[in-house]
Amino acid sequence: MIKVVILWILRLVAAIIMLQTLFFKFTAAPESIYIFSKLGMEPWGRIGIGILELLAAILILYPRTTGFGAVLATGLMAGALLSHLTKLGIVVQDDGGLLFIYALLVFVSSTLLAWVYRAQVLHLLFKPKSTVL
Repeated sequence: MIKVVILWILRLVAAIIMLQTLFFKFTAAPESIYIFSKLGMEPWGRIGIGILELLAAILILYPRTTGFGAVLATGLMAGALLSHLTKLGIVVQDDGGLLFIYALLVFVSSTLLAWVYRAQVLHLLFKPKSTVL
């Protein structure tokens, strides 16, 4: 029971943060435009990353696909963290590091989920081949 609750908390943390930031990406909020312009990815990177984050959040919330969403979210947040550490800085436009903290929370949550649900992903990657002729 405790494990189920903890896994749902991890799912919700990752999904809610990613879903909440979509509003800013999809409405072309000035901070999002600033970030993706600085990364040289405006507007298609902003929109594309937003779509991938939406997909990751949906996959994480559906138990049969949590592992896939978690792997996708881990990769996306690794990119976000790397961008913060190399080009953007931890504090972006006086946000006090909030976006960096959100990316870190999603990264940790999704990494833990990816580990717990690794059998889902490995089963798809290494599915036994049929021997029917």
